[in-house]
Amino acid sequence: MDAIVKNFPVLDNASDRPTQKEAEDAVRVLLRWAGDDPSREGLLDTPARVAKSYRELFSGYDLAAEDVLGRTFEEVAGYDDMVLVKDIPFYSHCEHHMVPIIGRAHVAYLPNGRVLGLSKIARVVDIYGRRLQTQELMTAQIAKAIDELLAPRGVAVMIEAEHMCMAMRGVQKQGSTTLTTTFTGTFQTEPAEQARFMTMLRGFK
Repeated sequence: MDAIVKNFPVLDNASDRPTQKEAEDAVRVLLRWAGDDPSREGLLDTPARVAKSYRELFSGYDLAAEDVLGRTFEEVAGYDDMVLVKDIPFYSHCEHHMVPIIGRAHVAYLPNGRVLGLSKIARVVDIYGRRLQTQELMTAQIAKAIDELLAPRGVAVMIEAEHMCMAMRGVQKQGSTTLTTTFTGTFQTEPAEQARFMTMLRGFK
């Protein structure tokens, strides 16, 4: 089944974004709501630190996969077999509770005359990871970006992650892992290619 990937709006206009001061004031409100005193010594610089860390943690909103995947290489000496980048670590945040998602992404594609620099694949994972996310959407977004911008014969993406919204709150089940996959092109239409992807993934240490 094809994944439906919606392009959620982001604030393109810098004037639409709250100022640094507004962000810091919001953190102070949360500190007071939690029951602490933002004016005590240990919390005086916390609002500025939180705003700064959020700018880094959610930097994916300021980046576009198109910019990263724009450059490809055609001198591949006829290579057309699977390219697999395994165990790409990422840190994201659940859009429902804004707590961490910690995981690994595995990305493969079947070249169609062009290949990507391997670091570009890791950067695409970071672009979508450093946003408020669901794991399902992030998996589909990575596959869609590579599929549309590289036009390979197929893309396979698997993400394995632990969600702190399950570990730290709610059911509090530490160590549980969520696995999601998206396949396009040949990976979607030929079960043998899916099986080969899984075999390489599990056998490649």
